[in-house]
Amino acid sequence: MHNNWARYLVFFQYIGTNYRGAVKVPPNQLVRKGVQDHMEDAIRRLRPLNPVSLSVSSRTDTGVHALSNSAHFDLQRMNDKPPFTEDVLVEALNFHLKAEQIRITCAHRVPDDFHARFRARYRTYVYRLALGISHHSLLPLTERDLCWNLRNQTLDVEAMREAAALLVGTHDFSSFRAVNSDIHFKSPVKTLNVASVQPGSSFVHAHFHREIPFWELTFTSRSFLYKQVRRMTGALVAVGRGQLSVPRLQEILEARDSLAYPQGLAAPANGLFLTRVDYRETDLQLSQQTSEEQLVSSGNSED
Repeated sequence: MHNNWARYLVFFQYIGTNYRGAVKVPPNQLVRKGVQDHMEDAIRRLRPLNPVSLSVSSRTDTGVHALSNSAHFDLQRMNDKPPFTEDVLVEALNFHLKAEQIRITCAHRVPDDFHARFRARYRTYVYRLALGISHHSLLPLTERDLCWNLRNQTLDVEAMREAAALLVGTHDFSSFRAVNSDIHFKSPVKTLNVASVQPGSSFVHAHFHREIPFWELTFTSRSFLYKQVRRMTGALVAVGRGQLSVPRLQEILEARDSLAYPQGLAAPANGLFLTRVDYRETDLQLSQQTSEEQLVSSGNSED
């Protein structure tokens, strides 16, 4: 590799309301771009010599948000200029993304065999619920499209926690997978490490004129099936509302059939946030290079 080439891992956040998901949208469907489209446009503004191709770790749907998604890309600078430092890269990309609801939060130089998607150890999603809201216009402005507003004043949280415990562990989650083009190629067996129901809060709870009860449903796994989190959330909320019993949820899980999932039960996209993508520290480290050498190194690794 050239000494002006580097591979970077970037962490980024976005409000997903105006984007058609996290990943690139096919050219014939560019009514609304994906987050990846805008990020690749920003990278091209840095005038790299190589074609720009971003590999996103976690594919979120239209309307889903992220506090921390991740992606890797390669960048070769012109005129033998050394690779950007991480801080300069973050500032430069955010300058070109300033018109979008997308922000790069940090960057790492990584080995040239690093892959943002396949090296991810865990992904964590949080789903936000607001209770006692009969219409979304009653929410604070800062919550618009950022939670699922429910008319219910209360939920049976203990029943929800009992149901969530049934989902933890290694299962065939076919019943919680929505049908898409990948359905015959991806194993439905996943290990869910965390499924919790905890009190949350409004983003402006200290400054709003009335108290709004918020709850957060948190899910952690190495990977998830298509719309799995939204379908699990919808089922747990139905348990909390008394619309679905805990034994019935277990039956749905054990059916291992997407058609066993009740129609119209999935939670809407707007309350869902990808909050973490975790990696091993050793996977992020360039081998046998000091920070001073990284400024002029090729970015190659012996790993």
